[in-house]
Amino acid sequence: MNFLVVNKQLAKEIQQSEIEYFHSRISSIGEKSGNPEGVEIKKFVNATAFYIQSMPWALFNSVKGISENEIDRLEEMIEFYQTKERKFQVEVDPINATPSLLRELSEKGLFQESFQSVLYGLPSQQNFDFSPEITIKEIKDAAHFEDFAGIHCVASGIDLVHKHHFVNNNIGLLHRKGWRLFLAYWNEQPAAVGVMYNNEKIASFTLAATAPEFRKKGLQTALLKWRMNEAYRAGCELIVAQASSGSSSQNNMERIGLRMAWTRAIWVSR
Repeated sequence: MNFLVVNKQLAKEIQQSEIEYFHSRISSIGEKSGNPEGVEIKKFVNATAFYIQSMPWALFNSVKGISENEIDRLEEMIEFYQTKERKFQVEVDPINATPSLLRELSEKGLFQESFQSVLYGLPSQQNFDFSPEITIKEIKDAAHFEDFAGIHCVASGIDLVHKHHFVNNNIGLLHRKGWRLFLAYWNEQPAAVGVMYNNEKIASFTLAATAPEFRKKGLQTALLKWRMNEAYRAGCELIVAQASSGSSSQNNMERIGLRMAWTRAIWVSR
């Protein structure tokens, strides 16, 4: 496998592909009639700020693609969240991490809280050598989407009675351009999910979740291989993904051939 070198141009493409799928993801929530979840997306110079009123988690209240070009607009960026009384995170990639930007973030009251791994790989035809107990199907209707939402719910550590929130906030991805959702079964029981977004050139492996009772059975590795094969069939040239630094998700991705592109710094307000 001849891997591409992560030069400045490739890094920009990887970064932009993530912003693109995330913009589509958040827009799908905001496009509901009356915008009941309170979605706002604000574009700066290179950066995009995302906010969802009903979802206080940092993932949904984040700034992606920040660069030195945003230094003069940091106050505006911070005020965007402060007026909403919302804690937020700023994702800083090495390609844009100049000393002046990092210094200004610190002087504006932010600090680096954690790291995130950004990975990349090449699509390839796969031999599905996973356990015979595993089968994988693409979700193409609302009935199977209920299983998707249930797995996402319990995998997040939330009681299944709240599944309707996961249905409401993800149903917009079903049949949305570029999005494909996959459901893995263990002995015919819905057990894990994996999502892929592709823009014809780059396939992004986005959400992945496994119900607690089905973990450590190879389901996520199977879903990764399945999506790698689907990206190959779709004619994509590259695969990108993100994972918590050193996590089991990162380990699974590296085992199937993805490589580290870089480590991202996550900055938050004090």
